[in-house]
Amino acid sequence: MWAVAALAPAGRAPASDTPLVWVVELDGAITPATASFVHDALRRAPEAQATLVVLRIDTPGGLDTAMRDIIRDILASRLPVVTFVAPHGARAASAGTYILYASHVAAMSPGTTLGAATPVQIGIAPPGPSPAPEGGKKPARTTEDSLAAKQVNDAAAYIRGLAQLRHRNVEWAERAVREGASLSASEALDAKVVDLVADDVADLLRKMDGRVVRIGVTEARVTTAGARIGSIEPNWRTRVLSIIANPAVALILMMLGTYGLLFELMYPGTAVPGVIGAICLILAFFGFQYLPVNYAGLALLILGIALIGAEAFLPSFGVIGVGGIVAFVLGGVLLFDRQTPGAGVSLGLVVALALTSAAVVLGLVGMAARARGRPIVSGRETLIGAVGELIEADGLQGYAEIMGERWRVASDVPLSRNTQVRVIAIDGLVARVQPGAPPPVDRSKGD
Repeated sequence: MWAVAALAPAGRAPASDTPLVWVVELDGAITPATASFVHDALRRAPEAQATLVVLRIDTPGGLDTAMRDIIRDILASRLPVVTFVAPHGARAASAGTYILYASHVAAMSPGTTLGAATPVQIGIAPPGPSPAPEGGKKPARTTEDSLAAKQVNDAAAYIRGLAQLRHRNVEWAERAVREGASLSASEALDAKVVDLVADDVADLLRKMDGRVVRIGVTEARVTTAGARIGSIEPNWRTRVLSIIANPAVALILMMLGTYGLLFELMYPGTAVPGVIGAICLILAFFGFQYLPVNYAGLALLILGIALIGAEAFLPSFGVIGVGGIVAFVLGGVLLFDRQTPGAGVSLGLVVALALTSAAVVLGLVGMAARARGRPIVSGRETLIGAVGELIEADGLQGYAEIMGERWRVASDVPLSRNTQVRVIAIDGLVARVQPGAPPPVDRSKGD
C-alpha cells in the first residue's frame, strides 16, 4: 500500500508532493537491540527524505536503559514521531507508556491498552502498603523500601516531565507509575493521554492530515493525504545484538565458553575448543553489559562453573561437582529478574543447563572411578617385576636396560653380563634385581 506524506511549516503548502512516511515495527520487549533499531531508523529517515516516522508498537515493557535511549532519540529527532499502539489487541505497557508519552503524536488502535508503568528492579519489590505495627508506631523504613521509593519517584518525575512537554495528562501519567494504572484506547482518548484512535496505519495517516506538531521550538503542519508508506528492516548489527543481548543466549554462550576452555585445559593443544570457548565467553560478557545483571547471581554462576571445572582436576567423586551444580542453579535463578520483560531466563533453561552440568560431573566421576581401578601403566611402580638385560656387570652391581631405560642395578648374588634380570625393588635410583627371567607361563593349562 502506497500513499504520500508531506510536512510543511504551519500555514504553508507542502514542499513536495511525494514525500515518505516510515513505519518502524516494534514488537516484543524493549531491549538494547530495539533501541539500536530505533536510533538507526530515526537517523536514516531524514537521509531517505522521509517526513514522518510511525513507531507501531506492541510491547509488554522492557529495560529502563533501552527505553531511555529510545526516548532521547525521539526528543532529538528532526522529524515528527508518532507512536501507534497497534494492531487490535496490542499493548504499550511499562516502557511502552513512557515512549508513547515522549512522542510528538500518541495514537492507539481500538482494543489496545497502555499503562502499568511501575518500574521493577532486581531484588527490590515495588512499594506497597506495609502491615500496621503493634502499638500504632510508624514502621521502620528498610533499605529495600528506600531504594524502591527512590526508583518510583525518579520514574514518576521522568514521565511527568514528558507529559508536561507534550501537554498530555500529567495526573494519570503519575498514577500509571505509582499505582500501575492502565487505560483502554477510548479511555486514553477521553483522558487526553493519547491524541488519536485509529484502526490502522492508513486510518492514522488520514486523521493526522493537517495536524500541527511542535518540533523543538518550531511548529509544523503534517500533510498525510494519500501518503506512501515505507518500512525499514534492522541492519546486521541490530540483528546480532538482538541475539547476543538475549539473556538465555548470553547464559548459554557463557556455558559453552566455560566448557570450551575446560576441555582445552584438560587436553592441551587441541586449540579449537579453547578458541571457540574464548569467543563465546567474550560474546556472553558483551551481552551481559546490556542486561540488568544481579552480580550476586553472576558470582554464584561463576563459582558453580569453577567448581564443576575443579572436579576434573581435583576428583572428589562428585562432592565438589554437586556443590558447583547447586551454585550454578542458584546463580541462574538470581542472575536476571524474570518479571522484567526481555530480561528473564526461564527456569526450564536453568534446569536444562544444570542437568547438562550434572552429566559432565557424572562423566568426570566415572572417568575417575575407572582410572582408579586400572592397573598402573607408568611410573616407578611399573618396574617391579619387569625383566631387563645386563649391559655391564661388576660383581654385585652393574647396569641393565629395563623397559627401554638404562638403570643402575644391584643384587645379592653375582651378576653376569648379557644375562636377564628381574626387578624386585626400587631403592632410590638403584633397581634391586635377581638374576634370571620369571618362569614361563604354562599355556597348556585349561586346554
